Amino acid sequence: MKLHWENVYNQKNENEVSWYQKVPNISLEIIKSLNLNLNSKIIDIGAGESRLVDNLLDLGFNNIDVLDISKKSIEKAQNRLGIRSNKINWIVSDINDFKTEEKYDVWHDRAAFHFLKDPIQINNYVDLANSSLNIKGKIVLGTFSSDGPLKCSGLEVSRYNQKSVNDVFNKHFNLLNYQLSNHSTPFKTTQEFLFSVLSKK
Repeated sequence: MKLHWENVYNQKNENEVSWYQKVPNISLEIIKSLNLNLNSKIIDIGAGESRLVDNLLDLGFNNIDVLDISKKSIEKAQNRLGIRSNKINWIVSDINDFKTEEKYDVWHDRAAFHFLKDPIQINNYVDLANSSLNIKGKIVLGTFSSDGPLKCSGLEVSRYNQKSVNDVFNKHFNLLNYQLSNHSTPFKTTQEFLFSVLSKK
């Protein structure tokens, strides 16, 4: 899996992948709606070259971790941010291997979780998010919807609706709200995403 993503980020520019967003508006709108203080601890899971971190810095957030399995994607994001990259804690790790003592206020994941297919890995992800969040912590989760693509970057994905997200996370989390969103890819196609907000029980 790591080799797959290293190849993707070595071979393709930022705007040559289907998930590219110049501005990740829905993620930003949801994070703004949480009424966080600027010292809130935020982690972006499977971030790739996402510009969420740039926008969070622009908003004044100053306690941000960015995690991705691909070292190359992290390097590209660091280069884009320049000197501002020093403000970020960068983590190169497969989410399945990630261990942390940190307690986050926001666990953001747009389009990493839906690559998990093994029920054991999915359950471990939910447990990890639970143990890594503060008591009032929130998950902001973007996945392909039930009408979304079956594959992304050549890999099979899991698709979700309100019920299946709730079923998967119900052990530790309450589903607060959700919304469907159509993402326009650089290739002039549309992918339907489900964005869910969950809070710890």
